[in-house]
Amino acid sequence: MPYWPHFYLLILIAIIWGLEKAYPQKMERFEENFMVIILASIMAVSFGQVIARYGFNTGWSAALEFNTLAFSWLILLGMSYGIKTGIHLGVDIVLNAVPARISKALSLFGAACACLYGLILLDSTWIALLGVEIRGGAIEYWVKMFKIGIGTEELRYPIFIQDMFDIRPRVQRWLVLVILPISLALLSYRSIQAFYDIWTGKRTMLISGHEAQDLVEENKNILKD
Repeated sequence: MPYWPHFYLLILIAIIWGLEKAYPQKMERFEENFMVIILASIMAVSFGQVIARYGFNTGWSAALEFNTLAFSWLILLGMSYGIKTGIHLGVDIVLNAVPARISKALSLFGAACACLYGLILLDSTWIALLGVEIRGGAIEYWVKMFKIGIGTEELRYPIFIQDMFDIRPRVQRWLVLVILPISLALLSYRSIQAFYDIWTGKRTMLISGHEAQDLVEENKNILKD
């Protein structure tokens, strides 16, 4: 398997790290807005399909595939965003029941496991160094799709793009699957960030703790006002 995808992913992570250091608020808004755009596009396509089908007896044949892929992008990007912002739900009863040092150690272990999970799914060939016969991962799968060059089931380029660039009608599968290695690289990167933040005391755990209870406490006096 070629190693150029690993190199480009490292460059991407380095660029994101640099931009977040220079423009933290803008990068956070960009990430949020990008996921909002994906969600809004899913809603727009779904609503348009309802109107087209029941109002005009027509519709977009690629709507289902588009929504499925867009929702996949939303989930995959949401993994790393949830770790970054600490909004993943989890059970914190053990973390709150043990002493602070043990709680911190468990949180660090959780962040390390999340990073390891992302790296294994990204490229599991490095596990062979531990004597385990295994191969595969998102990078290898994406490279295979890139070499084969097959298209999606229904998604097609507009006619003017086909004529302008002289390309096949169907959108290449590797193009829509590029989110797989990118999202898993981001998951590992965000897990390392979370590990560092827990280590330095900037945050206490990887998950959100008592989110519902905190919301109730913050808004319990709203009705009185």
